[in-house]
Amino acid sequence: MTQAHSNNAGLFERWFGGRASAAPTPEHIPVRVNSRDFVRSRPLDVREHGFDKPLMWAVLAMVLWGLVMVYSATIALPDSPRFANYSATHFLLRHVVAIGVGLVAAVLAFQVPMIKWERYANHLFVFALVLLVLVLVPFIGKGVNGAHRWISLGLLNFQPSELAKFAVVLYASSYMVRKMAIKEKFLRAVTPMGVAVALTGVLLLAEPDMGAFLVIVVIAMGILFLGGVNAKVFFLLSTLIVGAFAAMVWLSDWRRARIFAYLDPWSEEHALGKGYQLSHSLIAFGRGELFGVGLGGSVEKLSWLPEAHTDFLMAVLGEEFGLLGVLIVIVVFMWMTRRIVQIGRQAIALDQVFSGLVAQGIGMWMGFQAFINIGVNLGALPTKGLTLPLMSYGGSAILLNFIALAVVLRIDYENRQLMRGGRT
Repeated sequence: MTQAHSNNAGLFERWFGGRASAAPTPEHIPVRVNSRDFVRSRPLDVREHGFDKPLMWAVLAMVLWGLVMVYSATIALPDSPRFANYSATHFLLRHVVAIGVGLVAAVLAFQVPMIKWERYANHLFVFALVLLVLVLVPFIGKGVNGAHRWISLGLLNFQPSELAKFAVVLYASSYMVRKMAIKEKFLRAVTPMGVAVALTGVLLLAEPDMGAFLVIVVIAMGILFLGGVNAKVFFLLSTLIVGAFAAMVWLSDWRRARIFAYLDPWSEEHALGKGYQLSHSLIAFGRGELFGVGLGGSVEKLSWLPEAHTDFLMAVLGEEFGLLGVLIVIVVFMWMTRRIVQIGRQAIALDQVFSGLVAQGIGMWMGFQAFINIGVNLGALPTKGLTLPLMSYGGSAILLNFIALAVVLRIDYENRQLMRGGRT
């Protein structure tokens, strides 16, 4: 047993009030989750080494549906003077390439044992920080609409903030396992992680990309909570963070204007300005009604709704598939998030604390970002530049989503190995 595994075992005992089971047998595997003991007595549960295939098929279904919607949302873009030199299949082909690259990267990521992800978590986080710095360097970072968020790689533009989300999941999980395994005052233990997240935030706000920073803060705070932080301290930190974000919005004229536009997008002042996207997104949902106008029948995508293939893909989907399509997407994302969190809980119950925190962190990432994107499209939340995971156009997002979910499947694969009495 390695030293890291020994630390994890001690951490398991303190969190769950029991001892991690020794060398389980294939017939009866005791697993403790939320103070309840579950015993696997049916060979059918883990009858073979593998991974969660329903989760994989759900992911692929969402990706393929997203591919269809990206094509639908972009097929008429060449009619706009801005995209006059683009073919009707330009964005479709680039999205197909991104999916292909993402699938290859996912297969490779699945081959990496979780012990190696834990070993190199800090290195990956530092690498992500370096890329966040480089994106701000002239002639390296690529600017679009005043934001410098991309590094051009020729065929694809890479967005370091997407890598930062994944790196923070690994870094925060590794950090909590290491620091909470030793007896140390809480504030002293988590201060370095807080500084690391704050540094990431400074770099992201310089781009600016407040949406990605918000996701990263939620990931870090979620892992902190799951890591066993005292509830009073957690809510104190949460209050401070909410206050910090409120101050950032209030001190920024254009962010404050977005809030006012969100509160009244139909006013004469905002309808053609900051509230333009939101108002046309709401029109799209209104046209969709219950069952939609049919695939390809969207009117708002005809140069009325900006960024229809990225941030507002859900609005096009709502117009073409109606309330039924929107509900299907929401239900699938809820199921996926719940299943990913369950895989994480199972890993923790099997004394794989790092793996469990990583899976739950990825679940929070996917679920929270989908919640924000759908909420923005529906007008329930202020406009924020976040794509819909797995579905929206964007090579970097698709690539890192695939890698993150491949890691979740790897965690599930290792869980099944341990439940059969094997080693990861």
